[in-house]
Amino acid sequence: MVSLRLMRAGELCFIPHSISISQSSVLGIPSRARRAHFAVSNNFPRFRVFSRIRGREAAVKDGERVDDVPVPLVRVPDLENSGQDPSSLVGEVGFDWKWPPWKNLAQRYKLIGTTSLAFVICNMDKVNLSIAIIPMSHQFGWNASVAGLVQSSFFWGYALSQLPGGWLSKMFGGRKVLEIGVLAWSLATAFVPVLAGYMPGLLLSRVLVGIGEGVSPSAATDLIARTVPLEERSRAVSFVFGGLSVGSVTGLLLAPPLIQNSGWESVFYLFGFLGLAWYLGFQLIKDEDEEPSVASVSFPRSQATYMDKSGDSSLEELGSTLKDVPWKSFFSNRALWAMVYAHFCGSWGHYTCLSWLPTYFSEELNLNLTEAAWVSILPPLASVFVTSLASQFADNLIINGVETTKVRKICQSIAFLAPAFCMTLSSVDLGLQPWEVVGILSSGLALSSFALSGLYCTHQDMSPEYASILLGITNTFGAVPGIVGVALTGYLLDSTHSWSISLFAPSIFFYLTGTVVWLLFASSKPQNFSKKDG
Repeated sequence: MVSLRLMRAGELCFIPHSISISQSSVLGIPSRARRAHFAVSNNFPRFRVFSRIRGREAAVKDGERVDDVPVPLVRVPDLENSGQDPSSLVGEVGFDWKWPPWKNLAQRYKLIGTTSLAFVICNMDKVNLSIAIIPMSHQFGWNASVAGLVQSSFFWGYALSQLPGGWLSKMFGGRKVLEIGVLAWSLATAFVPVLAGYMPGLLLSRVLVGIGEGVSPSAATDLIARTVPLEERSRAVSFVFGGLSVGSVTGLLLAPPLIQNSGWESVFYLFGFLGLAWYLGFQLIKDEDEEPSVASVSFPRSQATYMDKSGDSSLEELGSTLKDVPWKSFFSNRALWAMVYAHFCGSWGHYTCLSWLPTYFSEELNLNLTEAAWVSILPPLASVFVTSLASQFADNLIINGVETTKVRKICQSIAFLAPAFCMTLSSVDLGLQPWEVVGILSSGLALSSFALSGLYCTHQDMSPEYASILLGITNTFGAVPGIVGVALTGYLLDSTHSWSISLFAPSIFFYLTGTVVWLLFASSKPQNFSKKDG
């Protein structure tokens, strides 16, 4: 038998659907050695290739075909030039099927899809402890202070890894850093049950989870900057970072029944396993040069050069390259400081609400714990839908010629003003029913997802080359509310016994001031930072 394949598009020739021919002109093999017969039934074309090479015969059937449609001729490529005796060849008959279905999908779409899936797992591992901490506290006798220490330890690693993650992503490429990040946080998550009885080990494991997840936003930003053109960027960023909302919903849905049926340990084992499975699956996506400098269509040539770099750097280059980063240009740029403050303001509202809304729903609205847990799913669930709408909205504006900076300002203003307005309504005594308050807050927090088409796209807009480092800078400041804001909210609540003052007032303040700063100083104009320090 010989190995056969359908001819490529440029090599196709067709013959009538019922004919017997000699293949000497097609296969380059003496006619006495081989003949082919093509017979098409009413429904199927049937190929029978008769071979006397070592006395073997094979029949191949193709898929459905309409009658009277020409049948493509098959051939053995390069047999004439192989220099081998055809009679000595042994192979098997087969066709190059297009499987799996995503085989011919553009490489950037494969990477964007798998990166979004990584972010789903990311937030699953972030929210699992917020649920598992209750049975863990009962088992190990932790008070609220110890439980708070365990939960905040995640943000220690998260804050510390932002700048290193951005620099490493620039040096080695976001894909490689993302792989290591997922592997690190998944292993650390799986080890939580083993280390739970030993406090230093438990805290270290949560710090490692924070480090692994902390490098991931910068890695994803670098990956998007390398592969996605401007007119697709809002959708790409929204799709990737929208995975965080999906992860929150998925984690909050899966963790309670898992804990109830299999113990709190099962959450960490299962979620850790999912991350390891993702890591192994990600290795199957091969690096391809199918779209060199795809993002370069939207950027100056000096920045487009960055897209073509492989991301491979020797250890000898690391020290000098770190010095080459234009830190002075970064911190003297007003637009960057606007991004820093906007990131801080957005994170204050996000992290404080993520931590305290379940308690607010339970105590202030008199919902039981089960109801409060289910209600807490509504904001991230609504965010999934808002994210897709916001990205389409932003990209359509850019495609229609609206200036990129104006688009980013519109989206980020919506992301700040909507939750500020909804929190104001919730904090004022208007005699609203609990379900009305839940609906208002969920709507406001969902609309904050417009930030994915605002702030979170601006890093790539300004500089694809340094996008990961820029996000590392802003995300470092954005992690501070996770450490300070959550604790301060609890302190204010103990002091004032007022949710309006402790939870909503600070968030409203930061949303409003963040809007002003963003509108005055934000910019998405490409910046060639590398030349400014020279």
